[in-house]
Amino acid sequence: MPDDSSPPAADLSVHDVQTRAPGPAGELPFTPEMLLSRPSGDVFGLSQNAGMGWNPAQLNRKEVLILSTQGGIRAPDGTPVALGYHTGHWEVGLLMQAAAEELSGQGSLPFAGYVSDPCDGRTQGTTGMMDSLPYRNDAAIVLRRLIRSLPNRRGVLGVATCDKGLPAMLMALASFPDLPTVIVPGGVTLPADGGEDAGKVQTLGARYAHGLITLQEAAEAGCRACATPGGGCQFLGTAATTQVVGEALGLSVLHSALAPSGQPIWLDMARRSARAVLDLDARGLSTRDILTPDAVENAMTVHAAFGGSTNLLLHLPAIAHAAGLPRPSVEDWARINRATPRLVNVLPNGPDDYPTVLAFTAGGVPEVMLHLRRLGLLHEECLTVTGHTVGENLDLWEHSARRRQLRDTMRTRDGLDPDDVILPPDRARARGLTSTVCFPTGNLAPQGSVIKSTAIDASVVDADGIYRKTGPARVFTTERAAIDAIKGTGDRTVGAGDVLVLICRGPLGAGMEEIYQITSALKYLPWGRHVAVITDARFSGVSTGACIGHVGPEALAGGPIGKVLDGDLIEIVVDRHRLEGTVNLIGHGDTTWGAEEGARVLAGRAPRPDLRPDPNLPDDTRLWAALQNASGGTWGGCVYDPDAILAALKGP
Repeated sequence: MPDDSSPPAADLSVHDVQTRAPGPAGELPFTPEMLLSRPSGDVFGLSQNAGMGWNPAQLNRKEVLILSTQGGIRAPDGTPVALGYHTGHWEVGLLMQAAAEELSGQGSLPFAGYVSDPCDGRTQGTTGMMDSLPYRNDAAIVLRRLIRSLPNRRGVLGVATCDKGLPAMLMALASFPDLPTVIVPGGVTLPADGGEDAGKVQTLGARYAHGLITLQEAAEAGCRACATPGGGCQFLGTAATTQVVGEALGLSVLHSALAPSGQPIWLDMARRSARAVLDLDARGLSTRDILTPDAVENAMTVHAAFGGSTNLLLHLPAIAHAAGLPRPSVEDWARINRATPRLVNVLPNGPDDYPTVLAFTAGGVPEVMLHLRRLGLLHEECLTVTGHTVGENLDLWEHSARRRQLRDTMRTRDGLDPDDVILPPDRARARGLTSTVCFPTGNLAPQGSVIKSTAIDASVVDADGIYRKTGPARVFTTERAAIDAIKGTGDRTVGAGDVLVLICRGPLGAGMEEIYQITSALKYLPWGRHVAVITDARFSGVSTGACIGHVGPEALAGGPIGKVLDGDLIEIVVDRHRLEGTVNLIGHGDTTWGAEEGARVLAGRAPRPDLRPDPNLPDDTRLWAALQNASGGTWGGCVYDPDAILAALKGP
């Protein structure tokens, strides 16, 4: 056998192993008090700091921790040495560096730690999706442990971008009410000139299967979708929405969400964030002063005005829970969405489908909040990490050179009116923009469900603003079987008029996977608008169409959705103006019973014999499903509530 441990002759110098070193020069800035009364960890920590190369004379500076979801390995010129999972964490190390340099320049001692994150786009339709939502809780736990493991930190900057890493970071920072904390959002990638966005490009397989695109066209479109190497996707999905919500909570500096990754204005945001965390500490302010019930309500209002991702119905309650605040209920979401007009005209909600970077240059979160303030929908007295209240921030924004210059640039460079991207309420109403989230109930969803009603294709909505559909159920227990039926490559098919019912994909069945490959395929197939989807899974923030998710109880928890049979008649009614809806079993085949009789039929039916968890469901995710179910379940934010879990373990 060859000796693989021996290098070529020319490389024998690698065997010259040094076994001692002189150590750092200088001396640690000890005081008698430190040696007599401080824990040994504080003393040894300074030795570690000197060993890593920091000037020993500067080691008594104020310590500030920067946490990030950075992934991949970049060469100094930005080229990849090892790829990250996604663009959203590829460049955030540059934000960390800018923030660290600012902290050091201000006389502080920066530390950095990392908990990277997966990509929901990369795991669509794979077993990796079963880890996506559970990852959020795991990452929040590790981030919290890292914060506690730097005992003398005076503040924390959390740098994150995407669907699960950013909610996890917000949950972690919310858990430290006595620390100054600031979220640094990772921004967005740019759209390619003449190319497809990162949402549409995920439908290449479905379009190719139906002959709507050639192999060459698919290859070219797929190559160009991510036009710049960093940032979250170009649409208002979960990544972008969470950035918006973080700023609306007051946890990010003014006009930071959705900044274009890698550009000077993006790096400047990191430096402003570093100064903000130091200023909060100097003023004795902390997360407790910023993250309040009114701040949560502001975030819900801004979410509605943007037309944000339905995944925030999981994440914002989890952030509130982490902060020790009441979790918003379905009734709270419904109340706010009824009162708040949608004002933002971006992908995927339209009507013009502008990329999210244009929402930033049109004014971003503060521009939307200006309109909401005029409508009397904001709590202006809420404090933010800038040290100013929401109202004070908006006064500054309204008359700022930054606002004026960005909006003027949009007019001259992009040829767009900023008020067509972020619309004043009267213009939004005239363009037909409707409010965001509706929560249908009925005999198939007794605990509720959710639909982004604003994203139902207008061509299938009646003149009175109500979506009405009655069609036969096509029931699937695996996502693979459902997508094969849509593509026409399986032994069953789905077509115009059908109601696709996908079950066993909730927390207990598949980790509450995200089924964007189904909703996106339907969006870009000519007949897809005439198919409705009902599922106990969840949707990507970029999903559109008559897609009803989060159905509760889920099939494997005894929900009536687990009793639906092929050929059952399903009736869906969604009022996009009143934000009311129902989803009911009303018959079978050619026989119609009505909703009341449908409820009796469901009560008398046994569950389907093919109900079972996915055979590939990881044990880690099974444990997550049980713990979150004991803690309030999906509508409670899929959190871990230790008191509820311990009570369940103790039993009656």
